[in-house]
Amino acid sequence: MINMVKLPTNKSSLFLRVAKGHFATSHSHINYYIDVTTQKARLSEAKAVAKELVAAYQHSTIVDTVLCLDGTQVIGTCLANELTKDGFANMNAHQTIYVITPEYTSGSQIILRDNLAPMVKGKHVLILAASITTGYTAQAAIEAVNYYGGTVAGLSAIFATTHECLGIPVTSIFDPSSLPDYASFDSRDCPMCKAGQHIDALVNSFGYSAL
Repeated sequence: MINMVKLPTNKSSLFLRVAKGHFATSHSHINYYIDVTTQKARLSEAKAVAKELVAAYQHSTIVDTVLCLDGTQVIGTCLANELTKDGFANMNAHQTIYVITPEYTSGSQIILRDNLAPMVKGKHVLILAASITTGYTAQAAIEAVNYYGGTVAGLSAIFATTHECLGIPVTSIFDPSSLPDYASFDSRDCPMCKAGQHIDALVNSFGYSAL
């Protein structure tokens, strides 16, 4: 088991649960694993995440569909609920918003079956991810939305290390300022590997497998 630490934040209803070490993702090596499991799975925390993220969109952005990556469907549903609440300046008040999850090929390419594709074609699509760090997953989602004839309305994540991807602004609750010594390295040029530091776990947005 890796040692998780709960970090308080300036948001009373949210926290960061992290472990420091040497972790390998499919795209990079990182010195912190950020566990967003409860934010994705516990309704009270998912609602809190949605309320934080919605402020960037509800008064200025049309959203027809929320495309949920990394198992963020509960947050996506809460976000759609926040976006459609009654409000004087709410762009999406009383509108129906689709909440969908993509499918992936063996090569990690995003595909949408014929029953889901109409929920993207001609729609304004908000892409929701657990984290946006290297940007590969977000870029694949943007390309998929464009391919299926939709328009990307925004990019949202619980944690992100970048403020934009392919020219689209990224909205996140937490960023490297929450973890000042957070670092990500190309797996072929990782200083922890060069120093002989053992990899603690293989990680992705769904969880970790300790080695």
